[in-house]
Amino acid sequence: MSLFLDITLGCAVSLAVAGWASFGYLYHRKRHTTQFKETSSTPPRSMRHLAEQQKDETSKLAETIPAKTLILGPLGQVLGCNSLTEAHYKNSLPALLRHPATRDTLAAALKAPIDPENGLPAICATTVNLDVPVKRTIRLAMRRLTHKHGRDSRVLVLLSDRSTMQAADRMRADFVAHASHELRTPLASLNGFIDLLKENQGAATPESQMLYLDIMTQQTTRMQRLIDRLLYLSQLQLRGHTRPRTPLEIDELFAVISGEVTPRFKDNNRVLHIQQEEGLTLLADEDELVQVFLNLIENAIRYATQPDKTLHIHLKAYRAGPDENPSATSDGILLSLEDNGPGIAAHHLPRLTERFYRVPENQAATAEAQQGTGLGLAIVRQILERHGGKLHFTSVEGQGTTCWIWLPTAAL
Repeated sequence: MSLFLDITLGCAVSLAVAGWASFGYLYHRKRHTTQFKETSSTPPRSMRHLAEQQKDETSKLAETIPAKTLILGPLGQVLGCNSLTEAHYKNSLPALLRHPATRDTLAAALKAPIDPENGLPAICATTVNLDVPVKRTIRLAMRRLTHKHGRDSRVLVLLSDRSTMQAADRMRADFVAHASHELRTPLASLNGFIDLLKENQGAATPESQMLYLDIMTQQTTRMQRLIDRLLYLSQLQLRGHTRPRTPLEIDELFAVISGEVTPRFKDNNRVLHIQQEEGLTLLADEDELVQVFLNLIENAIRYATQPDKTLHIHLKAYRAGPDENPSATSDGILLSLEDNGPGIAAHHLPRLTERFYRVPENQAATAEAQQGTGLGLAIVRQILERHGGKLHFTSVEGQGTTCWIWLPTAAL
């Protein structure tokens, strides 16, 4: 019996010792694993400092280049961006980097072979056409930056804006096409009256000669007005990719417009009403917005004037409500110009801002309406696109027409 107790006691002690040993082993292993995880997930201070130092060096490298420059990582992340690029492409940079052509060219630049002549990776280039936030044509030239330790994962990108060049090319083509078409009629009229004066030299009465000269003067004035508007429209196209940055108060804008159009409302048959909310501010070019409303008011006078009826034109400005705001990213101001004229048929409304488009004669209220160039509303549309605005028309035949303009407010 004593021997059995001794054996039992010995086994119990052995199991206890083994249990404590196992517990100690597992405890120390768990603690060591936790410490390892913490160490692996949190880089040493020296590694973080090295990464920050490399980032600073990359930014300084981009800043030393006197051109619009980016330095991209292998996934297209921006490692360096100089101030020139930031100022010129601040709003367009995200769309530019997401463009498929940019991604493909970056991938090609990372794999570009070394040129044996200069020992540098080959240059990969592409041209990107952006529609948002503004229309732009940008050329990108990329070259991989080599590293002495073989870590060739950075790509230098030089950006050049071709928007002005593209606009100039379109301007020349449009000018030739439209000007040749529109100038043909007054030139034919001038040539006809010149030939008539030559044939009837000495036979035409002074009254007939004065009539011919008056008509020729009218046609010459029409050509001059047409050329002036074409040139102004071309200048707007050249500036179309840059947004105005000057704050403009709506009450100041309306004061200038009122002063400009007052002579057109001396007639008792025309009345201009102006109404606006207080504290409305835009980022705008004042001269261009004044031109917008001068064109719209002139169109209203030209097309909405009716015999034996007073023409009322209402110019309004107020903050756009949620249902009136076409932009989900910024608040806006809604401006409207309303007249009580004969109105415009619905099928003409989508084409009003086309160059040289004029409402047919049976829709025009006066003979003066036929003397327009057909460029006024095209100029309005071009200006509003440059300002990031929206334009549309509503009209009811027999009641009048309203032009609606939405423009983004200036950030406070």
